Amino acid sequence: MTTTTEKSTSTLDPVTFEVLKNAFATSVDLMSEQILRTCYSFVIYSRDFSSALCDRHGNTVMQGSADIAVHVGTLHFQCKAVMEEFGDDINPGDVFLINDPYRGGTHFNDVSFIRPIFADDEIIGFAQNKGHWADIGGSVPGSFDVSASEHFGEGLRITPLRVWHRGRFLHDVAQLLVSNTRAPDQALGDLNAQAEATAVCEREVLRLVDKYSKDTVLDAMQETQDYVCRTVLASLGDLPRGEWETVDYLDGDPAKGEGLVPIRVKLTLDGSGIHYDLTGSAEAVSTFLNSGYGTTFSAIYAGTKTFFPEVPLNSGFYEAVTAEIGEEGTVVNAGWPHAVTGFCSGPYEKVMNAIFELWSHIMPERAMACAFNLEYLLVGGHDARSQSNPYFMWYDWMAGGWGGRSTKDGSSATSPVFGTGLAVQPVEGQERLTPVITTQHSINTDSGGPGRFRGGCGVNKGGILTDAAGAVMSYCCDRGRSTTWGINGGLPSIPHGVWLNPASENSHYLGATFSNVAISPGDTFERPSAGGGGFGDPLERPTAEVLEDVIDGYVSIDRAAKDYGVVVHEIDAELDEYEIDEGATAREREKIRAERDSWLDADASEVARRYRDGELSVHDVVRQHGVVLDWGTGELLEKSTAQFRDSMRSRSASYWN
Repeated sequence: MTTTTEKSTSTLDPVTFEVLKNAFATSVDLMSEQILRTCYSFVIYSRDFSSALCDRHGNTVMQGSADIAVHVGTLHFQCKAVMEEFGDDINPGDVFLINDPYRGGTHFNDVSFIRPIFADDEIIGFAQNKGHWADIGGSVPGSFDVSASEHFGEGLRITPLRVWHRGRFLHDVAQLLVSNTRAPDQALGDLNAQAEATAVCEREVLRLVDKYSKDTVLDAMQETQDYVCRTVLASLGDLPRGEWETVDYLDGDPAKGEGLVPIRVKLTLDGSGIHYDLTGSAEAVSTFLNSGYGTTFSAIYAGTKTFFPEVPLNSGFYEAVTAEIGEEGTVVNAGWPHAVTGFCSGPYEKVMNAIFELWSHIMPERAMACAFNLEYLLVGGHDARSQSNPYFMWYDWMAGGWGGRSTKDGSSATSPVFGTGLAVQPVEGQERLTPVITTQHSINTDSGGPGRFRGGCGVNKGGILTDAAGAVMSYCCDRGRSTTWGINGGLPSIPHGVWLNPASENSHYLGATFSNVAISPGDTFERPSAGGGGFGDPLERPTAEVLEDVIDGYVSIDRAAKDYGVVVHEIDAELDEYEIDEGATAREREKIRAERDSWLDADASEVARRYRDGELSVHDVVRQHGVVLDWGTGELLEKSTAQFRDSMRSRSASYWN
């Protein structure tokens, strides 16, 4: 499936075109500012929303300057779904809702509001706002049920639905929707806030019509898309033509036993544009870590756009970038009724990171290794701090590290590539709204993948449940086994995963995906976010930079020696006084160079035994030996290890010599 826009000959003078192009951007950003100031949900307030202006055909003209990546490639699909559903029965004052991932949406929590814009009794465009509702029903609080194999356990599916008709609010329809959530008052507040935000965009567009005329505005909408398409094609310029391909993985499919699940991405550059092929990807998995077609296209667009930051994003971009994702039933085109809520932690970021790797070959000056994986930790139940015992949803995501780049280290403690506009939620707000207290939130030392340019560091975050009843915990993540990888000789980061009651006799590793785990007041939990993968051979990192990493707390003295071959002695930690042992460093680096190829061939079962006996750390197991274990029991995962070792040989070891 591809998107197209109508070609047109330029009819606007350059000044008028530029003014209107930027005015469209302003109309969308004003819509975003409105929702930010009037939303009820703490999730939406933390910027899990996006906005867009679409033309009369449903194509995207402009998107918000701070939107999150995952939404950007889906908004035109949902606008067109409304148009297909209602046809000629679209009127001034109507507002429509849709969250259907099988009609180009993301997941059920992301609810889109679409308002037609009329001038002279003719539709000239659509204003759209999409926001993540904290709960949309389903089997678990927060609506993230990892065990769901079909969408019926994931929450309310909203096909195109009218909630305002000719300006009249359809209270019964709205009440039906919000009553199927665990926080109906909050959902109703967001419903009104999002709908009103689209009215702001409508007002601004009609102001432009009054000033410049309807025909001029319509021409500008089309020419804005044509401009982007031309700009993308021109940007290809002297780039090499050819084909490149790679593979990334989900951690597994419980229905098929252990073993990583491949997502294959092929990129072709020719004279007509940018073309992707994902048809070699695996079948849909038995959990909710599947992607619908809309979110897969969004990942393709967002991953490509990362390497063309100067180009605006609208449907003109989608015309220059085409993709073949194959028939329904795969992990990248699951189709109804496969569960898809976890697409964001599943195929979405795997496709993006695979695209980063492919473009790193084509545009090495912008090369970047793999970034950490998006993760959501949800705790829900009844808030016993209040006499009414209301439902609460503690819905948390963390920052993490991006991959090392061709000229600099990766960004630390940064929003996921899934949504760079996402804000880290302030813990003070979380603690006021829910009975969960944050016990730590700090940079995770040694989480950045080692490389000539180090991956950015992730963070550690811990919490404790206080006054709650009937609470359960769910975790949407991945990369517990397919650990964030390095490129061009760089090394991986660390696995994701949650520990319940760490540092106690009841300590229990819950893994990187789980749902509906009962927890009680006083229970503690902790999880890391990974850093980014390293870029380039870590033995080529200047020793002075490794020393700075130790001083800054990004790298420990132990890992400085094991990962970089740099021997550092502590003089006075309080004064940040350390020194490099140059002789020992030269010997250590020579030793690592001589031995590291053989580490990837070490007996994996022996590596697992040494981990269980405490002789090896997680970092040793992953970075030196490329071995994948159940990190709670230390059990060897043979198939996953073979696949991960192949990845390390290709991305890392093949560059060492």
